[in-house]
Amino acid sequence: MAAAPPILYVQDIHLTFGVTPLLSGAALSIGRGERICLVGRNGSGKSTLLKIIAGLTEADSGERFAQPGIAISYLAQNPDFGKFETIGAYVLDNMFNNEDKQRAFQIMADLHLDPNRALTGLSGGEQRRAALARVMAPQPEVLLLDEPTNHLDLPAIEWLENSLSQLPSALVLVSHDRRFLSNMARQTVWLDRGETRLMRKSFAHFEDWRDTELAREEAEQHKLARKIAREEDWMRYGVTARRKRNVRRVAELAALRSQKREHRGAQGRIEASLNVGESSGKLVVKADEISKTYGAQKIVAKFSTLIKRGARIGLVGANGAGKTTLLNMLLGELPPDSGNVRLGKNLTMLVLDQQRSGIKKNWTIKDALTDGSGDRVPLGKESMHVIGYMKNFLFHPAQMRTPAATLSGGEQARLLLARGLRQPSNLLVMDEPTNDLDLETLDLLQELISAYEGTVLLVSHDRDFLDRTVTSVIHAEGEGLWVEYAGGYSDMKAQQRAAAGEAVKADKGSRAAPVQKPQKDSAEQAPPSKPSKPASAGKLSFKHKYRLEKLPEEIAALQAEIARCETALADADLFARDPDGFKALAARLDAARQDLAAAEDEWLELEMMREAGEQA
Repeated sequence: MAAAPPILYVQDIHLTFGVTPLLSGAALSIGRGERICLVGRNGSGKSTLLKIIAGLTEADSGERFAQPGIAISYLAQNPDFGKFETIGAYVLDNMFNNEDKQRAFQIMADLHLDPNRALTGLSGGEQRRAALARVMAPQPEVLLLDEPTNHLDLPAIEWLENSLSQLPSALVLVSHDRRFLSNMARQTVWLDRGETRLMRKSFAHFEDWRDTELAREEAEQHKLARKIAREEDWMRYGVTARRKRNVRRVAELAALRSQKREHRGAQGRIEASLNVGESSGKLVVKADEISKTYGAQKIVAKFSTLIKRGARIGLVGANGAGKTTLLNMLLGELPPDSGNVRLGKNLTMLVLDQQRSGIKKNWTIKDALTDGSGDRVPLGKESMHVIGYMKNFLFHPAQMRTPAATLSGGEQARLLLARGLRQPSNLLVMDEPTNDLDLETLDLLQELISAYEGTVLLVSHDRDFLDRTVTSVIHAEGEGLWVEYAGGYSDMKAQQRAAAGEAVKADKGSRAAPVQKPQKDSAEQAPPSKPSKPASAGKLSFKHKYRLEKLPEEIAALQAEIARCETALADADLFARDPDGFKALAARLDAARQDLAAAEDEWLELEMMREAGEQA
């Protein structure tokens, strides 16, 4: 059976910026419902190729074809919010289908976005969630996503994976998140030195396949070099009087030399190391029941931990949970409301933050590495010429005077890494270090952390990165509760599942166990001469008994109300017919769900009190 024709493809795409070819014959074909990830080094042209596929950038040459009438949505790495005032206006722009609008409102609700909130002042994560709502709601035939997980917290990433898996759209994904790519993509396109290579397997197989391809290419280049050497030897010692044959072999040697000269070797590895200074004391941080509250919100509630030299700790939680607050408290930069923090001796801290602070807007790459003076990069007590140091981090010497602000996100992240690794340290603090880094640089960072003899504290939403680097995870459980788990992110999830399973077993056991009523003695069996006192400590009061009788009716009424609201909101024409009514119903549904949860909690608490009273 013949394969279905693609609904969108690009073929033999060439594009040159300045004098350097960026794309040299790149190609990509997309069929209905296909899931493709596009991977490659920073600066290899992934975002540019995605824009060409979307029809937003024109190539120098090559072919682009899209079946007539197909819808294409494109999520840019840095979306433009310029002309819009609110989240709702941005998300619903050019959305005319009522079903699309309803999906947009549902996605905004799922992602905790207020449609009426102003776009100014949004965090990076909030901007990314708004951009995802805008491109996902129409359910286009082709969905192109450039770094969709950047700035998202773990709950949002897991929501995104689940939602994308249910979309009928064909997906093309560019991402540095290994776990996300492994879960979502069924084909892998590798963009390398301007050309694309296709592997019809999931990303989980990519790195082994890539290494095999590079080894094969290296072997071919070695054979070519040996053949050129043999021909050059013939030129020196084997020329004969057969002129025609000689001319042919000279021409072949010239062609071989040209092939060798024009070959673009694979980009090298970053040459870097973490410069460990004097060893810190065995104790790095000791926190005893530290707490922090902002207004009525508990950020940290009586958290204690002991961090020793050599530990690698990951802080994990939803955006807004207080990861940065807890981190600053542990580092002694923010005093707790209660409790105390003790820092160890001889700490030399290196901080790499996601804001990429310390790099001035008008600085070039050279300025960022030399702090704006001279041409030497300070490396502790030594120094190195800026061009040599740039080469270690895969920057070309011609980029020395390139403004740092014009670099791609990945190049800026690499520049920040190069700048940070100049000084010795024994305490490494990283806030979202994986944003915009390519897979090879991520590998290097993981190796650096693993070999680092100091202590590491990092905030990250990259599950694979956490699994590969940290020795324990501190997780935000809600309402100021933080729990430390041994191992990486996957270990934490396994421990949480095990704890939940044990809790379920214990709950079932308590429900199944018969209530053993105590035997009454002769005094208790005799009728009392006076009425007993009501509402003793272990028994329900009259008010509590009344609530326990009425709550099942309230719960049933709320469940019926929720069902009515959901049925009404399922009407595809409701939003167009009555937008205010649609919003009122959505608000009522949300309120009813909250009321139901509160009523069920109250019933459970009273039922437990009743059982305790009977057993007393």
